Amino acid sequence: MPVALQKTSESSSAGAVTSIAEIRQQFPALARVHNGYPVAYFDGPGGTQVPRTVVEAMNDYLFHHNANTHWAYPTSEETDSIIDSARSVLADFLNAMTAEIVFGANMTTLTFHLARALAREFARGDEIVITELDHHANIAPWRRLEKECNVTVRMAKMIPETGELDWEDFSRQITRRTKLVAIGGASNALGTINDVQRAREMAHAVGAKIFVDAVHYAPHGSIDVREWNCDFLACSAYKFYGPHLGILYGRRDLLESLDFPKLIPAPDSAPERAETGTQNHEGIAGAAAAVNFLASLAPAPTRRESLRLGFRHLHERGKTLIEPLWNGLQEINGVRVYGPTPDKERTPTIAFTMKDMSSTQVAKRLAERGLFLSDGDFYAMTVVERLGQAGVVRAGCACYTSEEEVERLLAAVRAL
Repeated sequence: MPVALQKTSESSSAGAVTSIAEIRQQFPALARVHNGYPVAYFDGPGGTQVPRTVVEAMNDYLFHHNANTHWAYPTSEETDSIIDSARSVLADFLNAMTAEIVFGANMTTLTFHLARALAREFARGDEIVITELDHHANIAPWRRLEKECNVTVRMAKMIPETGELDWEDFSRQITRRTKLVAIGGASNALGTINDVQRAREMAHAVGAKIFVDAVHYAPHGSIDVREWNCDFLACSAYKFYGPHLGILYGRRDLLESLDFPKLIPAPDSAPERAETGTQNHEGIAGAAAAVNFLASLAPAPTRRESLRLGFRHLHERGKTLIEPLWNGLQEINGVRVYGPTPDKERTPTIAFTMKDMSSTQVAKRLAERGLFLSDGDFYAMTVVERLGQAGVVRAGCACYTSEEEVERLLAAVRAL
């Protein structure tokens, strides 16, 4: 079953779900006006706006606790405490252990770092399976190993007509020589949600590890690394209302055993053995605040339960936005939409093109009306190439997106 359909039972002690009006009040960016229009941010798949509490947490760290770690004076001890607390918060976010939460510059950097560590266990002729549907941050690090340790990278196909993985081809790519399967939780270009557990079963059946790129999935669905039984997973806080920071989950036994490149004096225990140099302490504080913001949307007895309930409601709210947006765009002459239909499991992210206009031209014209959308290939180059396009326009709905903003977008596209 695709992960976004997993249901959770609502606790009798859970509080009311935060309304869209209350959510929007927490984002100062929504007060921006451009060309006389209130700005509507449909660029969330490239990076969401940030609630006030996240910035306050980062400010508080820099103003009152700023220091390096593991020294015997108050601000250093406070920094240690803030980082430890953030690991606990992110562990709740992923249903992991605190020792399994690694921080880094971004998902791409962490994935390259992990790839180098895994490469020391690979031999000539070993195989890695990737997919055409993925962001290139989940392609390039593994392609690099073809040069560095002579592994073979096999790519599973997508179905351009539906924007979904070709599971028959996926199963053909996995062989007895497969050592790693790298798959995205959801496509940042099309919104396709992949069946991670199905991929994991295929990977583990041949003794391979599985790495999940959850960057695009993380703002839209509850992640459970225990239920998914994945070996590694990466996401980025700036996609779920936080600062620019990467998070890597790794099974503790793997983090403890992998030969990560590191400085000799650096800690040799998980998770710090997988981290290099001084971390972005204020970003770590902000990432924890972003998770707590998400948890606040559906108060429950525990943070983990709040997150599960909150994501359930965000998923339902996203469906109420994506259906009229998809249907409305399809009705406009000269517009073509891509990816799974609204009745399929997907995130509230739509890619589309307009006849006789480049994606950049469309985005510029929409921006004139205060509608901010991203355009191009979004580093999902293979996806866009398979669609036969040079670039597409991407409309992504976030927790702060309103029905009125969707109607504005449709009216603006009609006007073009």
